[in-house]
Amino acid sequence: MKAQVEKMRIDKYLANMGVGSRSEIKRYIKNKRVMVNGVYITDNGLIINLDDDIIFDEEKISYRKFVYIMMNKPQGVISATEDKYQNTVLDLLDPSYLHFDLFPAGRLDKDTEGFLLLTNDGKLAHNMLSPKKHVEKKYYVEVIGHLVNEDIDAFSGNIIIDDGYECMPAKLEILDSNDISKAYVTIKEGKFHQIKRMFEAIGKEVTYLKRLTMGPLKLDENLELGEYRELTEQEMQMLNDYM
Repeated sequence: MKAQVEKMRIDKYLANMGVGSRSEIKRYIKNKRVMVNGVYITDNGLIINLDDDIIFDEEKISYRKFVYIMMNKPQGVISATEDKYQNTVLDLLDPSYLHFDLFPAGRLDKDTEGFLLLTNDGKLAHNMLSPKKHVEKKYYVEVIGHLVNEDIDAFSGNIIIDDGYECMPAKLEILDSNDISKAYVTIKEGKFHQIKRMFEAIGKEVTYLKRLTMGPLKLDENLELGEYRELTEQEMQMLNDYM
């Protein structure tokens, strides 16, 4: 059975792709700046197929419903879509992305760096964050105080944090035990300030935290703090297979 091609009004299509507002697009169409399948159109309410050939000012406009962006989040910005007083991760994006209504799939604390996924795919974001999915997230952490094997055992058990919540077993890998110790931590949930609170429960204070992975996706080492890029086809396949 042949799949049905999705249809949409041309003004909505162009607005969704960031060409302009509905009123602007109506004017563009009136001024013969929009072609559908090689023909200039005059009706801004024209129903088109999403696989039609759409041209605006001699530039092809290809429809994209969902966008997936990997960001190396810096400290000092919050994982939100808007805030009156603080910079958000969306403020780091090129304006051409803003019409997609992107949002962070999960959050990182203001002073935490690293991997953050931005998307407008609500279903995928829900699956990534669902407690039932147990999506693994790996962090690099620096803490005050020596880390020892007993700490590894504590993390692999069920650490109880300050509000009485019993954390799921986590993995602690000690990289360097010193006055400032370095380690990897992998968790399968994401309570508020969870890693910091887990270390507090064993008498340690976190001084630096960076997320390295989320599910099958690994932070691109070529991304400087504040930089981002769209996921590759291979990464999207890995993500779809994982979910």
